[in-house]
Amino acid sequence: MKNIRALMTALVIGGVGAGLAGCAVEPKEAPQADVFLDSAFRPPSVPINPQDALALSPAMRQFAETEMASEIRMKGLRDGLIDALYTRGRLQLDYDAETTRTATEAFQARRGNCMSLVLMTAAFARHLGIPVRFNSVFVEENWSRSNGIFFVAGHVNISLARPLGTQSWLVYGDPEMVTIDFLPAEQMRRNRSRVIDESTILAMFLNNRAAEALTVGKVDEAYWWAREAIRTDSRWLSAYNTLAVLYRRKGLYDRAEATLRLVLEREPLNTQAMSNLVLVLADAGRREEAQVYANQLAQIQPAPPYKFFDEGLAAMRAGEYAAARQLFRKEVARAAYVPEFHFWLGLANYGLGDVSGARGEIAKALENSATVRDREMYGAKLAWLNEMREHQQHQQQRQQRTLLLRNPS
Repeated sequence: MKNIRALMTALVIGGVGAGLAGCAVEPKEAPQADVFLDSAFRPPSVPINPQDALALSPAMRQFAETEMASEIRMKGLRDGLIDALYTRGRLQLDYDAETTRTATEAFQARRGNCMSLVLMTAAFARHLGIPVRFNSVFVEENWSRSNGIFFVAGHVNISLARPLGTQSWLVYGDPEMVTIDFLPAEQMRRNRSRVIDESTILAMFLNNRAAEALTVGKVDEAYWWAREAIRTDSRWLSAYNTLAVLYRRKGLYDRAEATLRLVLEREPLNTQAMSNLVLVLADAGRREEAQVYANQLAQIQPAPPYKFFDEGLAAMRAGEYAAARQLFRKEVARAAYVPEFHFWLGLANYGLGDVSGARGEIAKALENSATVRDREMYGAKLAWLNEMREHQQHQQQRQQRTLLLRNPS
């Protein structure tokens, strides 16, 4: 069954965020079937309350009453809020996509992904009585892979206040409601968005937590996060897909299949649900039926995510660096946001003796890194390559001096 893919689970891990203020759309009708099987999972270690994501901590309240208050007096309520949160020298927030934090956790850590920063901004805005609007942004699918699991990341942002000027962050829109985002304006202009309910943004947050728990092998914990995501907004179909992945991990193939078919009833071309259904059917011994869906999936998505990358890794193991470089270039051409692709393209260049090319690609890996850990790792690799380049330059200079001494003009 060559077309059967690796495990996929769809989730919204806030990348850098993007988008334009969009129009509200009618929500899809939620699936009606009961999809839960609590008895198959150990009880959660901590209570899960969706509203905790937007809770204001005492430290946040104090910040609002001191640092934020001074900005508000000078610039007005909404402009003061934005300036207090995102001006350098105040919170000094860092972007970090490794985990999805609550508003309180993002404030305490001074970092977060776009979901976390949206939640933190919303918590402060509501404390001050400022209306907010959550936006889900339509972007190309951003794929990543961790521990054999594929993830597709979405983007969210928040609208609430007037623009203030040029910053590392951006605000835009009409005087009534403008949008705060972290992507360059030229990227945002290419994307559209739609307004989503608070229940949807909370379901996205909960589904992120489920996926992050699954990544580290906490299947039982992940179940309760995914379950709460569906209970919070049953229209958010990605949580059903995550739930099906958890059922498959438990060997509950009937439950996994039924849950995935609910998604495909609503979205017949949902590639994540279809990929997982192929795996579930194969696990259950229904290989011919699995192949039918695999063939359909291959028509929708002829070259699945990481196909060229995996082939490039195989070429690297065989010492075929030129072939590996071509394969990694193909993956970069369709997903330049993935730092791992640039890193391995750099290694292929290094294997071919192209230290400058290796340095350039690892610099791009560093540029596209979304977590502190990745930035540290790629930064260290880049520093090492810089040392190697300097060493080579010194060697070349010594060789040139030696040649001059041997052959004086």
